[in-house]
Amino acid sequence: MRILVHDYSGHPFQAQLSRELARRGHDVVHSTCTAYVSGKGNLAGDCAGLRFATIGDGTKLRKEAYFHRLHQETRLGLELARQVRREKPDVVLLSNLPIPVLVVTAAVLKRLRIPWVLWHQDVTAVALRSFAAAQVAKSMGLAAKVFGAGEKWSARRASAIVVIADSFVRVHERWGTAGKVTVIPNWAPLDEIVPVARTNAWSAEHGLNDVRTVLYSGTLGLKHNPVLLVQLAERLRDRGAPVRLVVVNDGPAVPVLREAAAARGVELTLLPFQPYERLPEVLGTGDVLVVLLGPDAGQFSVPSKTLSYLCAGRPVLGLMPADNLAAQLLHQAGSAVLPPEESALDGAASWVQQVLADPARAERLGKESRALAEREFALQGCASRFEDILRRVSTTSAH
Repeated sequence: MRILVHDYSGHPFQAQLSRELARRGHDVVHSTCTAYVSGKGNLAGDCAGLRFATIGDGTKLRKEAYFHRLHQETRLGLELARQVRREKPDVVLLSNLPIPVLVVTAAVLKRLRIPWVLWHQDVTAVALRSFAAAQVAKSMGLAAKVFGAGEKWSARRASAIVVIADSFVRVHERWGTAGKVTVIPNWAPLDEIVPVARTNAWSAEHGLNDVRTVLYSGTLGLKHNPVLLVQLAERLRDRGAPVRLVVVNDGPAVPVLREAAAARGVELTLLPFQPYERLPEVLGTGDVLVVLLGPDAGQFSVPSKTLSYLCAGRPVLGLMPADNLAAQLLHQAGSAVLPPEESALDGAASWVQQVLADPARAERLGKESRALAEREFALQGCASRFEDILRRVSTTSAH
């Protein structure tokens, strides 16, 4: 098959899937968007049967400028549609697309009669409704309705849908699309994100060798309440267990973190997204890794950073809803999950303090994290399921 995979975000495991499909003899174009700023996967080194491509001119997405962003994302949808026309794939797999990009692309794929699979990573309308409830922007309520309609319209035109958790199925039941849904949980690339020594070249470069660290690496929006990270470090300091808070991120949370840390006298190392090949060292530098997920995103978002943390073999603190799939994985690994609320920070600080004071426990938790990742994130089975779906969709369309 000739397959075009577009993962708007450029995450690691989508690229890993494309490599595996190419190794199985398929002709794969893996496309990403340069406008979206996040931690990226290995998006270089074309191999036999695989070529990497991009959309966008390098201009960063202005997330808070809503009308400008809508215009920009519509143009990106048209650019992706032109890319599809050029590549002439037998089937397309779409992941992480903003709704305007998704709607434009779905419309063009329908016109070109090219079958496609929606890899549904987040239910955007749910996130927008939570924004509206929190009064992040008064326009969010209307946007949730409009974008929700666009998301449903696109899902109905997909030939097949892959969702990452059982909770997504309920949404597709309401949309009338549950009959073409397959649940395939996300994973992380075990061969690329591996445990490394706590003292490593990256920790030395940033003066973190002999400093106890609580580390967050990955996408961090204001909806996640980034101040919780600073408050956690403040609680640990007040308990006599000072830590350096290390945050690797680019985006709107950066000035919020900097201001909160300065106001509370918390030691903060704030760095932009790091090259993907250095991610094992980055994660290895964290004595405890922290993941945040807002209360309203529990059922319809699975933070991929959690999966990377498990691969890195470190103790993990999840400040997230207990019903989230990632929270369930952390429980299985023996790590801690508490609500993403200030009232839970005393308990979170107590757990971190205990882990920092007990090296044997920290080592055991790290080994359990990696062991769980090795059990859950085997690529071969996931790739076979995707391959079967793509082949079925392509074959059905051809007839």
